[in-house]
Amino acid sequence: MENKKILSEQEKQAWFARYNEGVHREGRIWTIVCLGFLLLIPFLMGMILGAMPDMNRFLRGFINVAIIYYPTSLVEYLIYVPMLGSGASYLSFITGNLSNLKIPCAINAREMAQARVGTPENEIISTLSVATSSLVTVVVLAVGVLLLVPLQGVLTNPMLTPAFDNVVPALFGALGFKYFLKGRKFAAIPLVLSSAVCILMPSMIRQTSVLLIIIGALTIGVSFVFYKKGALEE
Repeated sequence: MENKKILSEQEKQAWFARYNEGVHREGRIWTIVCLGFLLLIPFLMGMILGAMPDMNRFLRGFINVAIIYYPTSLVEYLIYVPMLGSGASYLSFITGNLSNLKIPCAINAREMAQARVGTPENEIISTLSVATSSLVTVVVLAVGVLLLVPLQGVLTNPMLTPAFDNVVPALFGALGFKYFLKGRKFAAIPLVLSSAVCILMPSMIRQTSVLLIIIGALTIGVSFVFYKKGALEE
């Protein structure tokens, strides 16, 4: 039987540091490459086809959209990066579909592997799960494109519209329920408050960036109070 070398804690930390350096180097390179393609291809097509937009109108439209999406991007970065780790974060932000695919997949994989946030194990598990999710997404999209015409009548059926509209809420409700049970004391206040806000002000459902900042700050404050009192559940 082949002898396996057991690394000391210091050797593990050194290996993990080298791993993170490589991940950040590759992640930054591919992020810049992807951003370049995302910005270059539309303008290149516009130049070739002679359909370039008026830049003044383009900038005004861009600013209007950026005001909405920049806060959301900042909130997603602050929430998701500590949860995913460096490798999975680069993959998630490059490939997209964080809230409805990558985050649920990473959380489920971490729970199955019993890995803790901030550990090398969580880093590896999250990266593998997000990479697998990205590959599966490509396969599913390819199959979906091939079957789009044959299944068009089924997919556009009005009876299925409510189901499609509630896929993400149902997914996160199922994932969040077990976390609410683990921390009922400090989860109750933000949960009840956010539900009340969405019921009394339905327009806030679409303002996720603002709602996340307010509820997130409240959750941190409530958790800190319970932590000081020693009342947090393990």
